[in-house]
Amino acid sequence: MPTRIASIGTAVPETSVSQDNLRDFFAEQPGRDRLARRYITAAFDAAGIQNRHTALTGLGGTPDGVFIAEDRTLLKPTTGTRNALYREVAPIVAASASRSAVAEADIEAEQITHLITVSCTGFFAPGIDYRLIRDLGLSPTVERSHLGFIGCAAALPALRLATQITEARPHAVVLVVCIELCSLHVRDSSDPEQIVASSVFADGAAAAVVTAEEQVGRPGGVHMDRFASALTNEGESDMVWTIGDHGFEMTLSAEVPRIIGREIRQAVDTFLGGHQPPETWAVHPGGRSVLDRVEKGLHLPPEALAASRSVLRDYGNMSSATILFILRQMMADPDVTGSIAALAFGPGLTVESALLHKIPSN
Repeated sequence: MPTRIASIGTAVPETSVSQDNLRDFFAEQPGRDRLARRYITAAFDAAGIQNRHTALTGLGGTPDGVFIAEDRTLLKPTTGTRNALYREVAPIVAASASRSAVAEADIEAEQITHLITVSCTGFFAPGIDYRLIRDLGLSPTVERSHLGFIGCAAALPALRLATQITEARPHAVVLVVCIELCSLHVRDSSDPEQIVASSVFADGAAAAVVTAEEQVGRPGGVHMDRFASALTNEGESDMVWTIGDHGFEMTLSAEVPRIIGREIRQAVDTFLGGHQPPETWAVHPGGRSVLDRVEKGLHLPPEALAASRSVLRDYGNMSSATILFILRQMMADPDVTGSIAALAFGPGLTVESALLHKIPSN
């Protein structure tokens, strides 16, 4: 039987910050000249975001003395300090999303046979997979896989791996968990690329229950028909994610939306293989400009990306977890029917694609 996403659960850290407050916070950092403040204002206002969630409680008000000083200055904690907070917060948020997915799928935790975890914003061992098995009460014999440092595109390769597992083992029930705490790596900078990164990235987790068993869990969901992966002809140095002494360093040049706009048509035509494009698209919102370029490059009507823009507005760019937030919204929307094309973009520049089909729950 076709493999389906039976359910998707999501979770975010408790601290919520408006885009306007974040804009003012970055613009008011010491040493900002008029040009930098203007660039910050323009980048934050153009991002298409109203609200984001963060693991940095100090951004929500009371300074924490680690990331945010008493005078509201952004501090420079080491990568070790940042990763320690990842180790503290990431398992909690990941478990919350996973519990939601398991409950919504109407299955027991003991039924899960495989666990795929995804993250590019922190590392530790025993890792997120170990903690989820312990915290969710999964079987100790669950088979684990981890996809690390693939960036924003990673959820689709994770779903592809889950599909391959169920094709090889038809009775498998796979839990896919994406957890990203992007805000841990925020930095004070007047570099336009760092400003753009600060204007869009946020924190969140999403989990999907994947199975080919019709009799497992609640009926309905989304069938996963096929996947594709492509490298663009340029962009290797335009979206880069490296580890520095004061956090992970994100390079996100202004060329990224332009490259996507130029190359998306060829990538999608190859992926669709001459088939009629669907009316509904789940596109990873790297930022509003990325969605604008995809919409223009594929000649899509505005409503085709409504869910992507909605998630961007309410949550920001949560890296790999974001596309699952979008698919969850589509699964819950009775007006979304039939085929769905999913696209996500990662370092390289890479394009990951999936062709899905929403199935009724009764």
